[in-house]
Amino acid sequence: MIVRWGIETLPEALDEAGMTKPLYVASPRWDSLELPVQESARWREVPSTRIEEAAALAGDGVLALGGGSAIDLGKAISAQAELPLVSVPTTYSGAEWTTMYGIRDPERKMRGHGTGARPTAIVYDARLTVDLPRETTVGTALNALAHCAEALYVLGHNEAADGHALEGAQLISQWLPEVVERPHDRDARTELLRGACHGGAALGGSMLALGHAMAQAIGGRYGLPHGTLNAICLPAALRYNHPHAPEAIRRFGEAVGGDPVARVEELAALGGLTRLRDLGVPEQDLGELGEAAALRAGNQANPHPATPAEIEELLRSVW
Repeated sequence: MIVRWGIETLPEALDEAGMTKPLYVASPRWDSLELPVQESARWREVPSTRIEEAAALAGDGVLALGGGSAIDLGKAISAQAELPLVSVPTTYSGAEWTTMYGIRDPERKMRGHGTGARPTAIVYDARLTVDLPRETTVGTALNALAHCAEALYVLGHNEAADGHALEGAQLISQWLPEVVERPHDRDARTELLRGACHGGAALGGSMLALGHAMAQAIGGRYGLPHGTLNAICLPAALRYNHPHAPEAIRRFGEAVGGDPVARVEELAALGGLTRLRDLGVPEQDLGELGEAAALRAGNQANPHPATPAEIEELLRSVW
């Protein structure tokens, strides 16, 4: 993966990715941002299910700027058009590191998923994150922290991904409170973004486990923020996995500087929403959500896959 820092390096990243006139994917929020790039067309509907229509507009690649929804849309278009993707993340989601994507409609409900995207380069710039609301900052940073935690015990974990996971966990746990206290501090935001970058690299090298399976099942059904759901679900997943991967959980705890579950709960609380009921998830749906999460690939790659009943109990513990 080509990784560059600073929006001024975007032309260099595009050149290395072999692009001269990509399709530019970004929501109308970014209309005032002038990028040093010549685009073939602009796609503003984010998220979107009109993947084929967007892919028909792609020039020699796809440039996606925004949070997880924009990056996932860019990945879906990249896969459809069989063209390289350059991502400019504006949150800490980490979606830019994988070939997999989810397709959501404009109401953020999940309408499909796939793989086959061609992520080629990433350009990070903390200046694009300074106006993020606190809930989005904390939620997407906890999503990145979940990538770090799960990379250490998922079935596909490996030494290289472990290194990124531990570095990312340390940076995120150290700098997220600083960013919450001083949200316009670009230096603090840069360090947090570096932590998310390591988390993304860990994700790309090892993939997801139970916590993400729970968050994905809930978010896909109700159109809720993926980051906030990871912040809520990760502590429950860590508690479940402790008997099955004690050494990995211990290493994660050392990286975040304390008891792993308590430390994650402390960081998640910085965002204000810590229970599923706060997001409007109906209690009567928890059984069905447990069944849906149990079938997801993340749960199947967990060190000990959880049963639907076990996941329902975990969800009740954070409801």
